[in-house]
Amino acid sequence: MNTIAQAAEGRETYLGISDVGYVLFYLLVAIAVTVFAYGVYQRVRRYTRGDDDPFDRVSDLSNRVVSSAKIVLSNEKQFNRDLYGGLMHSFILWGFLTLFIATSIIVVEQYGTEIFLGIVFWEGDFYLAYQFIVDAMGLLFVVGIGMALYRRYWVRNHRLWGRHTSNEDDIFIWTLFGLGLGGFLLEGARIYVTGMPDHEIVSFVGYGIAMVLQAIDLPTSGAALEPATYAAGDYFGANAETLHWAFWWSHSLLALFFIAWIPYAKPFHMLSSFANVITRDEKAGTRLPNVPSDLDATNAESIDDFTWKEILDQDACTKCGRCSSVCPAKASDRPLDPRNVILDLKKYREELDAGGEEKPIIADGGTSVINTETMESCMACMACMDACPVEIEHLQSFTRLNRQMTDQGDVSSSMQDVFQNVMQDGNTFGDSPRNRADWTDDLEFDVTDAREEEVDYLWYVGDYPSYDERNKQVARSLATILQEADASFGILFEDEKYDGNDIRRVGEEFLYVELAGHHVETWADCEFDKIVCTDPHSYNTFKNEYPEVDFEEFADDPMMPFEYTDEWNADGEIDVLHWTQAVEELVTEGRLDLDGTELDYTVTYHDPCHLGRYNDEYEAPRELIRATGCELDEMPRNRANSFCCGGGGGGLWMDFEEEPKPSEERIREALEDTDSGSGVEKFVVACPMCMTMYEDGRKTGGYEDDIEVVDVAELVVEAIGAEDEANLEIAAD
Repeated sequence: MNTIAQAAEGRETYLGISDVGYVLFYLLVAIAVTVFAYGVYQRVRRYTRGDDDPFDRVSDLSNRVVSSAKIVLSNEKQFNRDLYGGLMHSFILWGFLTLFIATSIIVVEQYGTEIFLGIVFWEGDFYLAYQFIVDAMGLLFVVGIGMALYRRYWVRNHRLWGRHTSNEDDIFIWTLFGLGLGGFLLEGARIYVTGMPDHEIVSFVGYGIAMVLQAIDLPTSGAALEPATYAAGDYFGANAETLHWAFWWSHSLLALFFIAWIPYAKPFHMLSSFANVITRDEKAGTRLPNVPSDLDATNAESIDDFTWKEILDQDACTKCGRCSSVCPAKASDRPLDPRNVILDLKKYREELDAGGEEKPIIADGGTSVINTETMESCMACMACMDACPVEIEHLQSFTRLNRQMTDQGDVSSSMQDVFQNVMQDGNTFGDSPRNRADWTDDLEFDVTDAREEEVDYLWYVGDYPSYDERNKQVARSLATILQEADASFGILFEDEKYDGNDIRRVGEEFLYVELAGHHVETWADCEFDKIVCTDPHSYNTFKNEYPEVDFEEFADDPMMPFEYTDEWNADGEIDVLHWTQAVEELVTEGRLDLDGTELDYTVTYHDPCHLGRYNDEYEAPRELIRATGCELDEMPRNRANSFCCGGGGGGLWMDFEEEPKPSEERIREALEDTDSGSGVEKFVVACPMCMTMYEDGRKTGGYEDDIEVVDVAELVVEAIGAEDEANLEIAAD
């Protein structure tokens, strides 16, 4: 076989490309890079036109970049709940980056070190190592693309398909596949026409393709040509040189098309996603953007009201559907799909940029970008954000939409009733503030008034434990535990009001600020060491959101019934605890006489969203359950993957036509998907809202005879009672 000469342990980059072809190639390179640069410029320019973001997104930038690179390169969030998807994306990402670096090395040598320093490293051992690594990682890249094609077109994974699925998704995946496969075909043809040098065996994939060409005895031109002399016109017959030329140009043109296309379609997520991870807010969702007193830059009257970070969120979305697959609202057939909200906003923005007509961002009746019923469906559980691999902060955009909806008066009548109750009576029930501490009447001891006496624990009881009959039992259980542990605790009686967490997530910001001002002003007159909350919702808002409020900005407002002007707990000098954390400390200190053998129930535990996903507290409730002697059987969806009860984000006060209810689905999971199955005797909660939702779900789902819903506090009290009885029996003996 006649072959084109090739240097030992090296290769020609432009093998067989004529001078005209060389010039044409670089002309196309210049065009592709220019189109790419202009597209990126347009994107960045659009971000600069977005509103300012309330949070500092670029502080400590070097550390942000390093930590983000770790997140992206490790693919840690892709592996979350999806091993197949994690491996698939890792193969694609690592392979793509390796191929990109390999191409960059060629550019650096040919137009840098060789010209200016006379250094050539594209030969010898470096070349051999380089070729092996590129083939290995390139093979992983093709395998990863193959896995993606299988999942998308063969399995047709449901979360990859939706109303925003389009041709660009197909073009993107098939272009990547063409680049990976085309690169190997080009390599195989090159190795074949250069006589299959022994050292090229390190390019094991390309060498294998060359062996196939050799097996079919593909003819060569019949003449040993110098590199860069043959062209398509010289070979109309089927020979290796023509094949190599065709592979070279098709691969090059596809690569240049891809480069130029990146800023204008789905491939842009390769840049925007990394930028989104860099600019993430570590407390996203647990704290919401504050509203200045003049209401500027808080609502969503137009797309221009969205901040640059919210626009970046839209561009970073890859349509992967992970958020949709974990959304309890979508699972219950409520009209919310977190992915669609983000992409609907993006589509509308792009339509406006292209000259489209303006319309309301959110309204009733299907005349707007987002329907009010869609946002009413959100439970603010943060599952979407936890699942998102590119750190999209759905709740920030959702809160903006909710604020606009509330400002327009488009919230449901039931929520308006709740707002009215809170404004008039300070609680969501519309009951008298004087009745707030009536639950203490059935206790065998008096509860301290924290307004009059110094206490260690200032206990914020909350609305449902104060007014709801089922949750009053939980409040009495917790009071009994604290009394048994000889803890110094007190409550605010009628000076306690609703914490404001959930009405804020529905969009009622000013009422939330009024409540926050009342509480911090009341607390300022009390002497205590720690605040303890019954409700994880209260715990979250006191811990993460009250310190963010600029009370001074509102203090002069005649509509605000407080004069507090300081920052509250900005330095975290006051510990804010969920009651399970406080009691777990007491158990550890030995102040509750439990030996872990008192109870023998088989139970399962539901992680409340505001305690778990919001604040990463998973162990304190479990430690208390174990301390009672109960056997804990975990549901498949636990800890950060916990499934919401349906009560958050105002869901507790709204009626939905849903099947099944989130609470019903969760109880079904407890009875059918745990290892113990129907042997689970008690469904344990640590949140008053969860208690309310699951008691309802137990009835509507037909599970009343199958399982009992109890709070962790009730288990602990029962265990204390069992221990006391055992001690009495021992004493009697």
